[in-house]
Amino acid sequence: MQGSVVRISEIEICNFKNVKHGVLNLDNTRKSYKSSVLGLYGQNGSGKTALIDALSVLKYALTSRALPDFYGDFVNVDCDSSKLIFRFKIWSESLKTTYNAQYELCLKKELDESDQNADYDIQGRKYKTVLFNEVLSYGYQNTDNQVRMQTLANTGADGLLSPVTKMEVLIGKDKKLFTNLLVAKKIAYTSSRSFLFSPGLLNAVRQNCHDIFHVELFNLLTKYGNTELFIIDTQKSGMLSLNTIPLNFKVEENGKISLGSVLINLNEPSLIPQDALSIVRTVVDRMNIVLVQMVPGLTIGMEELGTELLRDGETGCKVQLVSHKNSKVIPLKYESEGIKKIVSVLQLLIVVYNQSSITVAIDELDSGIFEYLLGELLHIISEQGKGQLIFTSHNLRPLETIDKSFIAFTTTNPDRRYIRFSNVKTNNNLRDFYYRDIELGEQDEEVYSPTNNFEIALAFREAGVVRGS
Repeated sequence: MQGSVVRISEIEICNFKNVKHGVLNLDNTRKSYKSSVLGLYGQNGSGKTALIDALSVLKYALTSRALPDFYGDFVNVDCDSSKLIFRFKIWSESLKTTYNAQYELCLKKELDESDQNADYDIQGRKYKTVLFNEVLSYGYQNTDNQVRMQTLANTGADGLLSPVTKMEVLIGKDKKLFTNLLVAKKIAYTSSRSFLFSPGLLNAVRQNCHDIFHVELFNLLTKYGNTELFIIDTQKSGMLSLNTIPLNFKVEENGKISLGSVLINLNEPSLIPQDALSIVRTVVDRMNIVLVQMVPGLTIGMEELGTELLRDGETGCKVQLVSHKNSKVIPLKYESEGIKKIVSVLQLLIVVYNQSSITVAIDELDSGIFEYLLGELLHIISEQGKGQLIFTSHNLRPLETIDKSFIAFTTTNPDRRYIRFSNVKTNNNLRDFYYRDIELGEQDEEVYSPTNNFEIALAFREAGVVRGS
């Protein structure tokens, strides 16, 4: 592996959306593969999107951005709070050290009459989402030493952090700094942000902590959240139906890393900052190298249509994405939904293929993509890629093309929401095996709530009856 690498090894979800409890192990058990791939399958409303939403919460926390209020609605309706636990395996290149780390956090919905911008619940009360009880634990091993798993920082105790001995190692004993961080902790709570990864605490650790292993852990997780973890949820995918493509990218040129997302409106020319023009051009050029192999004869281009001032007075460039196919140039908006979906995620798939410390999570990856192509793409990434790809899908073609250890399923049991299939032989077709389990229920947990075709037909008929007033 080149450079430091952060990988999510396990995710545990408690009382989040329709998941009372679920654990997903993401460790790659096939040592011949460098990539880590997890495809999650199951019927509608069984907890697939909950996994992607949990990863979105992780992204917000590691970047210390304010959680939108609607995340409060993700707390299970029967519970007061949710708990999310993320376990990592981390390789530090600079310290030649392997970390096992665990980060857990809790979410709840809290009434907030003071915030005029707060959302309203179903009873018309204002509320906000609160992130609380963060705990960071760690252990590490290198050629000189081995440290067993222990708590490094816990925000749930009274005061600033516990245990106190670790707090003093992290930030020292300066009383003024302690007071300032207490204020920062309260601000993080009221603004729905992480305190453990807040700028104030991070700066204090970097300036005062003399344990390089602690500083490195904070730095690697912060970098991972800011530059190496990408989430494509249904909200972003839904932009395609509005003819808006989010071009997600991470590009490294001449030692400089550029990353982010640029929204391109397909219905009309889009105005983007001039300094983003070369980045978008680079992204398009790199995507075309792969795109022409995936869809023979197809490439995309970017037409520059002049300049215009942005709101901040800087110069913006008007651009329009077009497709080149069969020697013709047409606006990309006239291409199929599948082509648009491929274009929106292709750059991230390229990064996953080439870089070890990248995690990309995509909800409904199969939406609009031809099933044979989807299966081949995932086969290539799983066997030859380097990064970590997490996806949900309804299309069962990948069950026939990627290693069985890369597939998990949802169940009908909210207390054990995720499972891996057992008793799958090497010569079994996992797609057929899944269908058979739906019919016969051979696993420990039921993976499909059975439906009755007669009752469905009867319901259709009753729904269509015009009743008199």
